[in-house]
Amino acid sequence: MTEEMTGAQALVRALEHVGVDTVFGIPGGAILPAYDPLYDSTKVRHVLVRHEQGAGHAAEGYAQATGKVGVCMATSGPGATNLVTAIADAYMDSVPIVAITGQVATPMIGTDAFQEADISGITMPITKHNFLVTDVADIPRTIAEAFHIASTGRPGPVLVDIAKDALQKATTFSWPPVMQLPGYRPVTRPHSKQIREAARLIAESRRPVLYVGGGVHKAKAAPELLRLAELTGIPVVTTLMARGTFPDSHRQHMGMPGMHGSVSAVGALQRSDLLIALGTRFDDRVTGELSSFAPNAKVIHADIDPAEISKNRHADVPIVGDCREVITDLIAAIEHEHAEGRKGDYDEWWTLLDGYRTTYPRGYEEFADGSLAPQYVMERISAIVGPDAYYASGVGQHQMWAAQFIGYEKPGTFINSGGAGTMGFAVPAAMGAKMGSPESVVWAIDGDGCFQMTNQELATCAIEGVPIKVAVINNGNLGMVRQWQTLFYNQRYSNTDLQTVRRIPDFVKLAEAYGCVGLRCERPEDVDATIRKAMEINDVPVVIDFVVHQDAMVWPMVAAGTSNDDIKYARDMAPKWEIED
Repeated sequence: MTEEMTGAQALVRALEHVGVDTVFGIPGGAILPAYDPLYDSTKVRHVLVRHEQGAGHAAEGYAQATGKVGVCMATSGPGATNLVTAIADAYMDSVPIVAITGQVATPMIGTDAFQEADISGITMPITKHNFLVTDVADIPRTIAEAFHIASTGRPGPVLVDIAKDALQKATTFSWPPVMQLPGYRPVTRPHSKQIREAARLIAESRRPVLYVGGGVHKAKAAPELLRLAELTGIPVVTTLMARGTFPDSHRQHMGMPGMHGSVSAVGALQRSDLLIALGTRFDDRVTGELSSFAPNAKVIHADIDPAEISKNRHADVPIVGDCREVITDLIAAIEHEHAEGRKGDYDEWWTLLDGYRTTYPRGYEEFADGSLAPQYVMERISAIVGPDAYYASGVGQHQMWAAQFIGYEKPGTFINSGGAGTMGFAVPAAMGAKMGSPESVVWAIDGDGCFQMTNQELATCAIEGVPIKVAVINNGNLGMVRQWQTLFYNQRYSNTDLQTVRRIPDFVKLAEAYGCVGLRCERPEDVDATIRKAMEINDVPVVIDFVVHQDAMVWPMVAAGTSNDDIKYARDMAPKWEIED
């Protein structure tokens, strides 16, 4: 069936056909033709955000909560460039979004026309692919290709830049279009020989670790991971992007590795003789000084992106494939090894690791003056709100405390900016997650620095009826930067004091000005009642100003560029690895 329509109508119709139900954006001159037919769509809801960066992060939050492709839309020039941070964030964390931007009319491209920017060129290094559409007939096919690319293989952002005249011209619309993607064939099925070799190494190892990254969650492979772990009895560590992919409460879970990981997780990696790396990229925040990372370990590395294999750490057994298929095949191969009498003995390994857990449990400093410890706030949110909620965090100390002290039992329930480390992520991402999963409770865990970057999206939440909860961990400072200044810059606190302890701004009044409920909590004894009050309010967004001690620090910590063996459990306190060895 074919119909005559404008390019703008073809764009909206194509979005409807690929299953889009929500678009986050702001109209402007070049994209304005698309907003006219969008006004009439009964299938696509447009959410008018207050800043294009908020649209991008909201699309990310929506994608992470639903597993679908998130969509954001902006006009040319500054509208498009305001999306760049969110696009880069999605690229680093493999989040499937499609960003649709208007471009100046085709004859004007390259003339420095009003609100012209080469957004295709600007985003080339931070998109999985991007398109510049100047022919109206290409719009439906390009949209189909964009969504296919964003959601298959290693997920990621795709940009579609459409010239204004292409949106205005007439075309013949037909669906489905024939996609033209020569050479784009992501490998999902792993090579059987590599699987057998991996199973052999696992059976021969004595100190293996399942090193689990966000790719396992992206592959929806959490059930298979649980089965693999329980079949083998191997300890599991889950990176920042994989929190919840393996339940925190499981006996085999050692915690999060890396710069602010648990001593047990870091110790497990450092003392291992085999890393089974699944959907992870050996990020510098996990490895520390790369040359000293897991020095005695062989590596099985499985990832759907062949570019990641041996990029940072040589893989003894490289496996390219979808983690769900890899793990499924690996389970079968290990069961065969067991049937042949080849099974790893990990009793001594567990004795060592249990020693780490006992000697270096999770903990934090409490303050003699009765000030509120931010870690306590996280513990109580976790206990009262529970593991069924989504938690979206900003970046900094509060992000690490949320990773450490909230219990994650379900895949995808911790939504945060990992690779890019984007301040301002939490509020718009929480908004997108709540719109994607309206029946779920969604908390934004934010810092007073991050919160002031994107809190204008509270207006969007209030107007659109998106009742997220926002916990602002207010220490009056750019906390993580202050921590580094304390440890490495002789307490010279250059430009990290935000003055929010003086209530500039007053977050309670700010929340009320945005049509939200504002609460403040300054004492430990009031934390539970404040959280419960927020949980009782479900018709408008709630912002809680948790005023915490300015000198609270994130521990453990591996200083940037140093070895994981130099992890500090607390200030001036390093684990005594040798006593267990």
